[in-house]
Order: sequence, then C-alpha cells, then structure tokens
Amino acid sequence: MEFTTSAIYGAIAIILLCRYLQRRSKSIAAAKSPPEAGGAWPILGHLHVMSDGPYPKLPHFTLGALAEKYGPAFTIRLGARRALVVSDWEVAKELYTKHDVAISSRPMVRANKHFGYDFVQFGVTPYGPYWREIRKLTKVELLSSRRIELMSHVRSSEFGHTMKELYRAWQDSKDPSGHLLVDMKQYIGELNLNIILSVLVGKRFYGDTPEANHCRRLMREVFYYSGLFVLADVLPYLGWLDFSGLEKKMKNCGKEIEALVGEWVDDHRRDPVNYSSKDFKPRDFTDVMLSLVDKTDFKADYNVDTIIKSTIMALMAGGTDTTSVMLVWSLSLLLNNRDVLKKAQEELDNKVGRERVVVESDINNLEYIQAIAKETFRLYPAGALAGPREFREDCMVGGYHIPNGTWLIVNLWKIQRDPTVWSDPMEFKPERFLTEHKDISVKGTHFELIPFGAGRRICPGADFGIQLLHFGLARFLQAFDFSTPSDELVDMTESAGLTNAKATPLNVVIKPRLPPHLY
Repeated sequence: MEFTTSAIYGAIAIILLCRYLQRRSKSIAAAKSPPEAGGAWPILGHLHVMSDGPYPKLPHFTLGALAEKYGPAFTIRLGARRALVVSDWEVAKELYTKHDVAISSRPMVRANKHFGYDFVQFGVTPYGPYWREIRKLTKVELLSSRRIELMSHVRSSEFGHTMKELYRAWQDSKDPSGHLLVDMKQYIGELNLNIILSVLVGKRFYGDTPEANHCRRLMREVFYYSGLFVLADVLPYLGWLDFSGLEKKMKNCGKEIEALVGEWVDDHRRDPVNYSSKDFKPRDFTDVMLSLVDKTDFKADYNVDTIIKSTIMALMAGGTDTTSVMLVWSLSLLLNNRDVLKKAQEELDNKVGRERVVVESDINNLEYIQAIAKETFRLYPAGALAGPREFREDCMVGGYHIPNGTWLIVNLWKIQRDPTVWSDPMEFKPERFLTEHKDISVKGTHFELIPFGAGRRICPGADFGIQLLHFGLARFLQAFDFSTPSDELVDMTESAGLTNAKATPLNVVIKPRLPPHLY
C-alpha cells in the first residue's frame, strides 16, 4: 500500500512537471521577438551597416534611421551573430538596471583579444570575480576623487605648457592683424596625450621625436582597428581566413603596444623605489599599481605583469582619445555659436577675471561652462555607439524575448537627440542645463544622457574625463579669443572608428586675451 501511494504521488509530480515544462516551452516559443531590420545581405547580414562608410553613412546614423522605421528596439544580423539595437532611453534604463548583470560581458572579438592582453584587460574581460576585483582596484585606487586631485598638478602643468606654446607661436607669427591660424585639433591631441601619459607612466612627449611618433602611431592604430570587425568575429567558421590581413595587423600592433608599455613598467621597476615603505609616495599610476598588485587577490590565475600592463593600456586607450575628441567638439560648437562663446568668456571674466589663471577649484562656480560640457556630451558623445555588450542569459526586454548570446548595441547618439525629451534636439543650447534639465547628470543615473554608459560597466574614468573637459574649456576660453578664417562655419563632419572624432582639422584664429606674464 505504501509503495502504491508513493508511486501515485510520484506520477502526479511527473505529470505536473511535464505540464509546467510544456507551458514554459510554449510561452518561450510564443514570446515576441523584436523586429529584424530589412536590407540584410546573404551570409553577411547587416554587416554593411556597421562598416566605416563615409558621412552620413556612419553606423550611428544608419542605425538611427532604421530605428525610425523599426522602433526603439530591433535586431540586425552580423554574419552568424544577432545584435539587439536599442535607441530609446526607457529601454536602455531597463537594460542597465533590471538586466545589468545579464549584459555585463563584452563580445569576445579579435580586437579585444589582441589589444586587451587576451581578455585580461578590465575593459574587455568577461564579467566575473576577476573583473570585479580589477575594477574595484582601478576605481578606488587609480580613479578615485582623491587620486585625481593628487594628480591636479600634472593637469595644470600640461595646460600651462600648451598655453605657453600657443602664445609663443602667436608672438613668432608677427601677423600685423595680431591673429594666428592654428590647428587646435593637433594641439589638443598633443596636450591630452601628455596628460594621460604623465598621470599613468610619468612620460611626456614634446616635438617630433621617434618615441613620440611611435606612441602616437600605435594609439591611432588601436582606435582605428578597435572599431572594425574581423571576418571571424561574425563568421566563426571562417576563423582561418584573415581577409585583407586585418587580424595580422591587429596582432602586430598589439605586440608593439605590449612592448612599449612593458618598457615603461620595467623603467619603474629599475628605479630604487621601496613600494612597501611607509614614506612611499607614488609618482604616477604605475607606481600605485606596482605597490598594490601583489597585495590584491584577483581571484584569477593571471600573471602580475600582464595585469599591470593591461590596466595601464586600458586607461591609456580609454583616456587618450576620448577627452581630446570632446574638447575639439566643444570648441567647434562654440565657434558655430558665437553668442554662446561670448557668454562663456563673460562668465570667466566675471567670476575669475583676467588678472590670474583659472584653476580647477573655480570650476564649481562656472555653471555655464559646465552646461556647455553637458550639451557637447549630448550632441557628440565620444562613443556614439556604447561599447558592445553580450547577453549572458535569456531576457525579456521591452516586451521582447532576447536569447542568450545576443549582442547589444546601444545608440547613444540617437537616445540623446530624442525629441520627446529634448526640445530642438539638434540645436546647441547649453541653457537647457541651467533650466529644465538642470539636475540631469552625465554619470549614468539619468538614462536620457549617458555618454559614459551606465550600470556596472560604466566608464570608470568618467570623473576624470569630465574634469578635464571642464578645465580645458575654461583654460582655453580664458586665455584666447577664437574665431575662424573669414568667419566661416566649422565643418562638423564625423569620422568612423571607436571614438566619434571630428573628421577634419579644427583650423582657428587665436588672439591672446590675458596679460603676457600669465602665459
């Protein structure tokens, strides 16, 4: 009797389980899939959409146009891969909050492998214990507010050097009009590279030297190649075919970068510095890493040198181009909106004056400068498409079923020009951040404006980048009057690649506006 009762209960349990699985299976099958964009090519799918075509066919423009037709969440096929494209802030909010853990890994593409030290670099490493430890160390020890403040002298020194160089060039020009034509894009690029290298490894590159040119070339190649797909990324069964030798170029560039960063780390180790001493004061971020890395349990079997070099590379890549891109866009927008430029300089004159140089502690009082920075982040985010993610599990997003393994592409450029959020979304209006959008932050808490991304994998250098942009704008606008040849408009053509850089030089006319002794 006891056996019979147990058998009956067991049978009932099996029947109920089968019915549950059957219903679950039907519900998954019936779950609504997001629409797929039309225009896919055989085998390659929509890969042509993500190619680095000429303006206005850059990926963020093309995907933005597709969003108008297919809605705020749709899919494209990149070879054998499927990607969800999101162009709406509410869907982005759902992703970065409710599904943040599920989307916290990166696709394991070839560029991330060759430039990310075989996925050890914290920006591209898979989500897990190691990522959490290296992220914590980076955020707390390298990019904390305190550490950024300790490095303020580097920023002041480099900006001072650049202002002096521009002033000397103006003096040497002997132009009877008192003006000098310069390419600010080049000056800003040099300035930012030196700030980042000074902070990271204590290096500065001035002039046309072999080491400086080598470093500049490698950084240009990293940003260019990182914005490209290798055929094997989207068609894994063709992994053996290196079309156009692209992967070979990535490998060679990755090896050169590793050798260069390795040389800098070795230079630090050769110096007689006692990292365990109570009196130890780090000169740069490399010293900080060397003093901490042996004491940290990264919960992964990675070589210490690889962790150090990959972290330096991540910070160098993350900071070198993005801030200079944003400063170039800011000046370009101001030159095309002279009334805003005039108001910014009036704010500097009223709150700082022309008898001393603006310092970082002044920024809190320069509300209009901060508003200009926010409006630049909104219109021209350094990464128009947020760094790609990959779903680690099945999710329901915006009412759609998204399978595990789907890639995620968030179109920041489209989200931040949403006419339902921003009045006159294509217009440059910093005043909006002094009025109706005054309380909106760019640090990932307001999903209408997320130039640094959001969630667990938000850019850890956001504070550093924002501070550099604020200070850079203040220093340049206080030191010089800016105009363009014949008062022509600045060309705002964007370029393809990992960062949304200005495609053409920024040729401007400058004239000093401070007493000579302040340069």
